[in-house]
Amino acid sequence: MRILHIIFILIFCSLSAQKLLPLDTLKLKGTVDMLADDYGNLYLYTNKNFSFTKYDSLGKQIGKMMLTVPYKVQSVQNPLSVPLFSENAQELKFVDQNLNEIQRVDFKQKFGFIKMAYAEDLQQLWLLDDSTKRLIQYNFRNETTINSYPFDASFDDLMDLLVYENKVYILTRTYIRVYSLKFEKIFEAPIDKGKRFRRENEFILVITNNSILKYVPEKEMVKIFDDPDAQIVDKNTLSYFEIKANNVYLYNLETSKETQPKTDPQPEQKTTEKEVEKVEEKTAEPDSPEGKLEKKTKEIENDNPAKSSLQNLIEDASEVQSAGVQ
Repeated sequence: MRILHIIFILIFCSLSAQKLLPLDTLKLKGTVDMLADDYGNLYLYTNKNFSFTKYDSLGKQIGKMMLTVPYKVQSVQNPLSVPLFSENAQELKFVDQNLNEIQRVDFKQKFGFIKMAYAEDLQQLWLLDDSTKRLIQYNFRNETTINSYPFDASFDDLMDLLVYENKVYILTRTYIRVYSLKFEKIFEAPIDKGKRFRRENEFILVITNNSILKYVPEKEMVKIFDDPDAQIVDKNTLSYFEIKANNVYLYNLETSKETQPKTDPQPEQKTTEKEVEKVEEKTAEPDSPEGKLEKKTKEIENDNPAKSSLQNLIEDASEVQSAGVQ
């Protein structure tokens, strides 16, 4: 009976940890990418007909775009202005919360061949110009180039670009690299099937096909979510999302954190405190007889190092005792 009770608890915990979202499996067919904003809306991109569709958390369609060439969706963290870049069309466009186009930036007339573009905000872009081998900081509102940095590198299977705090993040299908604006390599690590970056305040995340990793500056990549059976994964501020077996699942962020092993440093701290207490107990007060004994012993040893401490203690025991009585 106890075993059955434990089994029921485990089943309940597993069910409460994930939530099946009400999205028709036919809508997921052909989906090659999925993004989730902080309102729980899902954005699905299909490569077959280059469609980009937005659904609310109940599976209701909010908007849809039919694109003529492939586009890369950078981020949906600001659903009022979603940037999409096309290497084929050499342009970047912004769409609103209903996926209506609100602005288009054409690179063909002003630059060479833009390999990747990153929208830093609603005014500035970072452009990786493959023809001139330069990284360009560009204000698209007034069409002016702010800065231009030599960036002589070619990247196979380039997937994403991000610039933050004077550091350039490059993501391919197989690795992540971090450079300074002087093209000095700061960090490199292997990545399996990298797709895009996600920045949450000062944290840089990497989204792959079935995992999410966090960049520990200049040290390592830490996996914070992983499901080998997932086809596509993403996250917003509160939850993880995944497409698995033609279904969309939501995982609560706090629940996922609780499943990670935690180390408890308290035993070591307690041991250290006990050791300190023992040392304090052994240290005698200067005015006590023990303290005077210790002081006298040191004076004798300093005056005559060749003489043993034991002999000195025997010879001056009476003097120390009298000093203690006083």
